[in-house]
Amino acid sequence: MSALIDLSIKGKDGKYTNYTISISDETNQWGQNVTMYLRQTKEEREAKQPKKYIGNGRVVWNSGTIVNAVPNDARVEHKESNVEESDDLPF
Repeated sequence: MSALIDLSIKGKDGKYTNYTISISDETNQWGQNVTMYLRQTKEEREAKQPKKYIGNGRVVWNSGTIVNAVPNDARVEHKESNVEESDDLPF
């Protein structure tokens, strides 16, 4: 896997739903390399609960470089261009 994207979408009710988008280095048998699923909590990941998949797709363009965003959140430290995970990240 080459990238994970943490995404929140605001619904009509004003509440946010958190998702994870996984971008793989390889394509599957249908030419797809992107998967989107509901973000799991740390407890769900540790319990090996199955992911709730939303859909699949493919990258259709990129600039060749993906840059990790550094949150303005004190719970996450920035270390040599790698972002350390906090307790609520999906990976």
